[in-house]
Amino acid sequence: MSYIFTSESVSEGHPDKLCDRVSDTVLDLFLTAEPEARVACETFATTNRVILGGEVRASAEKLAGIMAAIEPAVRAAVKDIGYEQDKFHHAHFEFQNYLHEQSADIAMGVDSGNNKDEGAGDQGLMFGYACRETDVLMPATIHYSHQILKRLAELRKSDPDSLLGPDSKSQISLVYDDHGRPIGAHKIVLSTQHDKDATQSDIRALVTPVIADILPDGWMVGADDLLVNPTGQFIIGGPDGDAGLTGRKIIVDTYGGAAPHGGGAFSGKDPTKVDRSAAYASRYLAKNVVAAGLAEKCTIQLAYAIGVAQPVSLFANTHGSGAVDDARLQEALAHCMDLTPRGIRQHLSLNAPIYAPTAAYGHFGRVAGEAGAGSFSWEATNLVEALQAAVA
Repeated sequence: MSYIFTSESVSEGHPDKLCDRVSDTVLDLFLTAEPEARVACETFATTNRVILGGEVRASAEKLAGIMAAIEPAVRAAVKDIGYEQDKFHHAHFEFQNYLHEQSADIAMGVDSGNNKDEGAGDQGLMFGYACRETDVLMPATIHYSHQILKRLAELRKSDPDSLLGPDSKSQISLVYDDHGRPIGAHKIVLSTQHDKDATQSDIRALVTPVIADILPDGWMVGADDLLVNPTGQFIIGGPDGDAGLTGRKIIVDTYGGAAPHGGGAFSGKDPTKVDRSAAYASRYLAKNVVAAGLAEKCTIQLAYAIGVAQPVSLFANTHGSGAVDDARLQEALAHCMDLTPRGIRQHLSLNAPIYAPTAAYGHFGRVAGEAGAGSFSWEATNLVEALQAAVA
């Protein structure tokens, strides 16, 4: 049976994504100074105000310097996003930092020592997914939603007189055939902040060719099915238009609703937090399964207990598309990668300042190394040969 499926994305200037970027900027500061630092940074943004809270840990000789560097780094991140509005300007918003020392109880469960393996930073379950709908092995709806906003941001930043503002959202509804393959677009929604003098016609003329260029040939919808700023105008945006919080766009961060999501968000968390690192590992495993030709699509679930190193469960589901039995695939996955928190961090080189670029346009479906050495390592397909050998 054919069907229509929809996913959305939001831009780097969306207030929640701005908060993700700030939290990951703080994380990168800590990891630059001390790769084993512990960070759980939450950000709240509203009109002319950015507030940090959460728990951190670093050595005494490094901590003061890191804390002093946070405010200028946060302002630089907001400037890079493009906020110079009267009621939200990178140079003028009020900044408050309430980060404090990590709980000793959490540290006791996570740290290795006295012959105890390093445990997971929390209990939880994480999912990874991959499919053949796009070249990057991601669901088409979320992939094209991301790409449209990313391209518009590039245009905005390259043109000092751009009509576009930093805050925007896209939503794509695609038609799928009887075999679950995307075959065209049904409806496209784009809402973008804009200059007060820009008209609906101006915005539509600017964004329409961008959308048409991103979509595969023959997929572009007609004018009636392209909804651009359907409220009529979008001048007030960002944290001045709506408050933002870290971790509030987890479906945008992952698979656009086409696959399950675990219980936790990613941004602002160091890689001892399996909410983040095991979600990356799950995507890495699922992507390599599909890239290896072992399935057309694959869902991986990992689950952990706080303070315990080994996952309490590993589940693989190839949705009836597998070249090998799912139980055999699970054995191969466990054989090919150490799925303890430390094993994941070492395999994917996660103890590095690579996180700020993940805050917008998806944590998955990216190119390994696209934002510098070590970035998006979980998007590599360097486990293919090992997996093929393990199931042979």
